[in-house]
Amino acid sequence: MPQNDLIMRPITGREELTLFNRLPYVLNDELAEDFDLGRRRPEWMWVALRGDRLVARLAWWTRRADEPPFMLDMFDLDDDLPGSERRDLGARLLGTAMAAVVPEGARPAEYSRFIPPTWRDDDATRRAVEDRMAVLEGFGARLLVERLRLEWRPGTPIPEPSGRLRFRPVADREELVELMTLVLDGTLDAHSHADLAQMTPAQAARAQYDDELARYKSPREWWRIATTHDGDPVGFVIPARNSYNPIIAYIGVLPAYRGNGHIGDLLAEGTRILAAQDVPRIRASTDVGNVPMARAFQRAGYVNFQREINMTWS
Repeated sequence: MPQNDLIMRPITGREELTLFNRLPYVLNDELAEDFDLGRRRPEWMWVALRGDRLVARLAWWTRRADEPPFMLDMFDLDDDLPGSERRDLGARLLGTAMAAVVPEGARPAEYSRFIPPTWRDDDATRRAVEDRMAVLEGFGARLLVERLRLEWRPGTPIPEPSGRLRFRPVADREELVELMTLVLDGTLDAHSHADLAQMTPAQAARAQYDDELARYKSPREWWRIATTHDGDPVGFVIPARNSYNPIIAYIGVLPAYRGNGHIGDLLAEGTRILAAQDVPRIRASTDVGNVPMARAFQRAGYVNFQREINMTWS
């Protein structure tokens, strides 16, 4: 393949979003708003062009306009090209863009890819997913986890309260961080395991609260702690809104109370709180390997509408 027929560059501005969107992906419809709010920047959105043909693209995303890239969440190749050719193009674009965006010696942002729930059953889809992963692996990324993306839709029945637990609002940051620290014991969540490899449970809980939960602008009055009838904490659920959807942000059951079905009570409570806001949907995610959580969502009527691949660098 000729090596001098490819132009690789960041887009010039919002006027080139149409060019950037020539390759299909589920996030295309969100790009304009993200761009206007500063969650996307031209210098983080790269294209590879062969003449007028867009053959590869990638983009980083951040949670706030004044912060560095948080996620490499778009990496698309022209799947009409032969496999070896598209992988080569992807590698050339990724290497060029990372050299420009990622500071030398810094750890690159995590990679995220939304994929169909049955992606392994279709050869073309499977090859597309695996090609992108192979390119990233060539630059040192490794699979962290595959996750289920779940959705509750209006009209789906919500289980009535079982009466086994009582619910009250979270008192303050310190109370929730203490409970978050406790539920990390025996966690099945891959991101939490990665955090615990680098910090103590208390440090991991504080970081998750400050970096994620504290950023939600939805009312903290929605957050609930579940207790026994004697007032002892059993777990918690965090219903919230992120920048795109109402979500179940976090559910935790304390180790001493696991195995008793309390996760279903917590999920139902969080779903009721959000459903009462007349929302069009409720989103949630859990690791494929977190079987108890996945089963709880299924029992609660949540539909697995996508999966997600997460890859990280050491």
